[in-house]
Amino acid sequence: MTDVPFIAIEGPIGIGKTSLAKELSHQFDYHLLKEIVEENPFLGKFYDDIDEWSFQTEMFFLCNRFKQLEDIEKKYLNLNKPVVADYHISKNMIFAKRTLQDDKFDKYEQIYQILTKDMPVPNMMIYLNASLDTILKRIRLRGREIEQNIKASYLAQLSQDYEAYMNDFEILHPNIPVIRINGDELDFVQNKTDLDLIINKVRQSLNNQLASYK
Repeated sequence: MTDVPFIAIEGPIGIGKTSLAKELSHQFDYHLLKEIVEENPFLGKFYDDIDEWSFQTEMFFLCNRFKQLEDIEKKYLNLNKPVVADYHISKNMIFAKRTLQDDKFDKYEQIYQILTKDMPVPNMMIYLNASLDTILKRIRLRGREIEQNIKASYLAQLSQDYEAYMNDFEILHPNIPVIRINGDELDFVQNKTDLDLIINKVRQSLNNQLASYK
């Protein structure tokens, strides 16, 4: 784990990860790493027929995120330039476990382990979550055509998967602080006071980490 600030933001689809990453990038003058989403040529087909298109969709995401993180390590972290990302590559396993059949998941996991074993690990996680109603509302508001066919049941299950994943993450990585943000209570896009509250939480965590490195 690098001692250069490397913040990853995670949470279900539509929760506001990219919006918050942009705000933090601007506030702290960190490089912004955005995941490739709409460029995935399989994603629309995936939302229409998950079983048929899940493996292609997940492999596209994995390969592109691997390349992004490889570049980030070389061009930023290794040069002591801080980064804030709107995803953590381990999210791939959340989706793969939910969408892939057993035989394809086994193949996928082998490739995932090979590609990610040397990847840089964030030294701070921000976890955004909210009720299904809030998530659905935010997906509608941002208006991505490709997301309009997402089933509410899929989003609900994904939210549960994320919660379980983050609980395990905190156990497995006790030295990586996790800042949890409840999207039902805080709307950092519409409310500057809520945004300032989150920024102060992040700043305090960064200061604590800096003190621990000295």
